[in-house]
Amino acid sequence: MIAPMQVEVGKPVTFSGYAEDYGRQIVSVQFSLDNGEHWTSYDVSESSSELWVHWTFSYTPERPGFYRLLVRSVNDEGVESPLADVAEFTAA
Repeated sequence: MIAPMQVEVGKPVTFSGYAEDYGRQIVSVQFSLDNGEHWTSYDVSESSSELWVHWTFSYTPERPGFYRLLVRSVNDEGVESPLADVAEFTAA
């Protein structure tokens, strides 16, 4: 879990991290802001199975409130991470 943050409405906030799948190639990193109901995928199929994938995600909250970003990876066999990383933030 990424430490909770306080951010400003209308200002972009950027998250970053690393993904690794223990010898399997990661082909996409996925992000969700609706508790996993919908996922946005970013292709990282040029990655190597020997290296971690560094990801970044920027988001601009349009309204005050609590937000929860979920992040997971998908490997070359189409298997998703069993547990998503979580970043929680409050926009004011």
